[in-house]
Amino acid sequence: MSDISLDEASLRILDELQKNAELSNAELAERVGLSASPCWRRVTDLKQSGVLRASVSLVDPLKLGLAVNVFVHVSLKQQDKESLEVFTRAIAQRPEVMECYLMSGEADFMLRVVIEDLIKYQALLLECLTQIPSVASIRSSFALSQVKYTTALPTGHLRRR
Repeated sequence: MSDISLDEASLRILDELQKNAELSNAELAERVGLSASPCWRRVTDLKQSGVLRASVSLVDPLKLGLAVNVFVHVSLKQQDKESLEVFTRAIAQRPEVMECYLMSGEADFMLRVVIEDLIKYQALLLECLTQIPSVASIRSSFALSQVKYTTALPTGHLRRR
């Protein structure tokens, strides 16, 4: 848990910036009920403290021809430090791997891969995943449709009741 204290105004700023990071300071200040100068100071503080890490543009994967979302469960032969590091280094190099998590449970890692088609996914399997020496098994699940997708983190638990 972070030791950063966020008051209601800062939480409103986070909520608004997670919806639209392109808001001008004046627009943001108006939406959160602050004047421009205090709003700017709070945003600066949130950036300096690391709460706000980056501002990015979200790109529609279908517009780029990336129609396949695959959730890949990878089990390693052994879970020693070297095997974990070898796997994470190999995966970090792959732009199609959008997310990678070290997991508890049946699989050691879960990846989310966004890729053009099944042929390209098969190539990723054969040329990358199966070539990592510590990989014991790979299970793939293909998303049929996206029911919910958000990048906005919830803030309600931080609000005083």
